[in-house]
This record gives sequence, structure tokens and C-alpha cells, in this order.
Amino acid sequence: MFAEAKQAAAVVAAQGAANAARIAALALNLRATPPSMVLSCARGSSDHAATFAKYLIETRLGIAVASQAPSIASVYGMAPRAPDALCLAISQSGKSPDILAAVESSSRAGASSVALVNVEDSPLANLADHVIPLRAGPELSVAATKSYIATIAALIDLVAAWSGDRELATALAAAPGQLENAWAADWSPLVERLRDVRGLYVIGRGLGLGIAQEAALKFKETCGLHAEAFSAAEVRHGPMALVKQGFPLLVFRQSDETESGIDDLISEIVARGGEVIVAGPAPRGAIALPSISAHPVIEPMLQIQSFYRAVNALSVARGLDPDRPPYLAKVTETL
Repeated sequence: MFAEAKQAAAVVAAQGAANAARIAALALNLRATPPSMVLSCARGSSDHAATFAKYLIETRLGIAVASQAPSIASVYGMAPRAPDALCLAISQSGKSPDILAAVESSSRAGASSVALVNVEDSPLANLADHVIPLRAGPELSVAATKSYIATIAALIDLVAAWSGDRELATALAAAPGQLENAWAADWSPLVERLRDVRGLYVIGRGLGLGIAQEAALKFKETCGLHAEAFSAAEVRHGPMALVKQGFPLLVFRQSDETESGIDDLISEIVARGGEVIVAGPAPRGAIALPSISAHPVIEPMLQIQSFYRAVNALSVARGLDPDRPPYLAKVTETL
């Protein structure tokens, strides 16, 4: 896991160069025939990337994005009525039966499809109308790291081209160097504070929510921690009742329209006695972790890179092996 996560900067740099013509052609196609909506289809870390895609597409393009439950096709045998939709399928292996069934059903209903896959000759790549290779290379660790960051980068690349956002495209070009800086960031306070806890909340909002979901999964997979991810808004609707003296939370904070609301939440939790660790600048009473300053769309990707190194260290500190989590396999095929 450590070695693969460290490769993320090089992966993103190589991906941008190799996919340039493909992304440009796909963006031209999407501008010429814009979809009425986007249906995302994914599982696990890929589904967390789909959450990031939802906020990215909705805030940059104004096109509604909904998560398509794979079981609607694979178990219930139904297809969505969305003939002008775009099915955005994300999968590392590209061969889980439920994802394939969902894309097939969407295609039969008249939707076009784009697949983001790490295995270019996979069944999903052969099924989709358009393919964006992640180009992360072999990933042996059960816990996905570089492939997740590669997915985030590919999504940013696509949306920057689709929306004609040159500022975002320029920011993505600078991301490999920033990812290297993020990898070097000292997040050891997270390891020290969470070594002996039993569970925690992971908070994000907007573009940071998919990152929070990914971090919560990694806490479960590699550290045996019961971590739950919530929106900074959603946590107030019930989950806040558990936040008492000493309750730990990790908050992802990016420098966009969500930051003031996140800061208000942090201050409220600190006042309740909660122990808050923040990726980025933190209000008084919270523990601030270094976050590389960048375009607000890029920042979450940099924060998860810093997190990967820290959660690997936390797993080891808790006496576990981050490369061999119990009861899990690298490729999971669900129906």
C-alpha cells in the first residue's frame, strides 16, 4: 500500500499526457450532444470517486448526477428510463457482474456510456461507448490508493475539457508536483491521536465528501476502525447525538464555498468536547494537519494522498498489516 500510494504523482503525470487526445475527443462529443443527466455506477472506492464526480459535474456543468444502484439491473432486472443520460461507470478491474449489468441495462434504455477503468481490455471497457483508461498500473494491495487518485484526476481532466475550464486544466497539470508535496506532509498527529480509538466520524462537504467516504473506508480496511463518513450538513441530522467529550472526528476542509460552514461545525464540535482533526486550517481548539494550497477542486485529491501515508502508518501502529486486511480480496465481483 505504501509503495503504491507513493506512485500517485507519477501516475497522474503519465495519465494526463497519454489521455489528452482521448479526453479532448470525448469532451467535444459531450458538448455536441450534452446528456440530460449523468448516472454513476460504481462500488467501493470507485463509488467514492463517483461522489466526487457528482459534485464536480453539478458545480461545473450544472448537469444533475444520480447514483445508479447496480442491483436494480443485476438483481431486480430493471432498467432506468433515461434515454438521453450518460452512464458513468467506474471500476478498477472492469469485470464485476453487477456493474456490467447496470451498464448493459442503461445502454438498452438508450443511454450512452463512459467507463473509467484500470484494466483496458476488461469486459467493461469492451462494453462502454467511450473508455478513459486510469493508467495506474498494477495495484496489488487490497486497499486501493493510486487507482483512486488516478480516477479523481481523470474525472477532473474530463470535466475541465468538457466545461472548457482552462484554469482547472492548468491546475491539474500542476497536480503531480503537489501530490509529491502532499505525500511528504507530516500527518503524524493523526496517528498519535487515533492509535487507541475504537471509532470516529469522517466529515467532508461538496467536493470533500467523496474524499471523506474514501478515508472512512480505509480506516475500516486497514485499521479495523468503525469509521463513518458524513456530510458536514448531514451530521447535524442525528449523528451529532453521539459526539461527546473526547469523540474523535477527522474533517476534510477545502478552500471553497463550503469552508465557512465547515468551520462553524468544527467550532461547535470543539465546544462539545469533541476531538477534531482537520485537513487544512483549523479553528481554535482543533488539530490542524498540513494541506497543500491549490485550486479548490485539486485540494481534496492532495488531502487524500497525505491521508494514505498517514493511515498506512496508523495501521502499523495499531499492530495490523495494511496490505492484508482480513476477509477481503483485491478484486470483488458482486451480483
